[in-house]
Amino acid sequence: MKFQTELIEGTILKRYKRFLADVELPSGEVIVAHTANTGSMKTCWEPGWKALLSYHVNPKRKLKYSLEMTHNNETWIGINTGVPNKLGYEAIKDGTIQELQGYKKIKPEVKIGKSRIDLLLSESEEFPDCYVEIKNVTLKGEGTKVLFPDAVTERGQKHLLELMEIVESGKKACMLYIVQREDVDSFSPADLIDKRYGELLREASQKGVKILCYQCQLNPKEIKIIRSIPVIL
Repeated sequence: MKFQTELIEGTILKRYKRFLADVELPSGEVIVAHTANTGSMKTCWEPGWKALLSYHVNPKRKLKYSLEMTHNNETWIGINTGVPNKLGYEAIKDGTIQELQGYKKIKPEVKIGKSRIDLLLSESEEFPDCYVEIKNVTLKGEGTKVLFPDAVTERGQKHLLELMEIVESGKKACMLYIVQREDVDSFSPADLIDKRYGELLREASQKGVKILCYQCQLNPKEIKIIRSIPVIL
């Protein structure tokens, strides 16, 4: 995914009220940026880290800047949770995610019951339809392990239950974790943060939900999925 406009570099000062961050621009001006991330953002920012912002001219927007990435002196970290669905769509379409090939159509935001699944893969001669749920992963654990979630997520638990129901109905389902940082090399559920989520993820895997984790390469011009990393349950 290439950014449509050049990102603006700044220094993150603080994040607050979940959706707001104060960022100092090179001019010394401090602006309030929208932060599209409902998680804790633990291990994703500290005061003084470099940050990248997108600027939006839409007159309907109250906040013109959006926080896209931070940098911990080792890697850019993609904190915009609106990005992974686009990355997943691109990587399935261009063949990077090999386990999800063979489908003619990719439909985003498919309604299932009272909620929505991120992608529906359909029209395959070989396979039944496949429903794909996508999560942004940024929490760094011990060593080089990345974890999910970074806060208790009842919504995430619900998604896993829905994926299991899909498999039980005879269709395919996939939980796709997209890692937006480059200083990690394996994935596990964050049991110490959300024990129930970890239990459900293991149950989903045992029942036939495909569990995949793919890692991105990030720079100020582009974020791109480049490789799968091991899932350790």
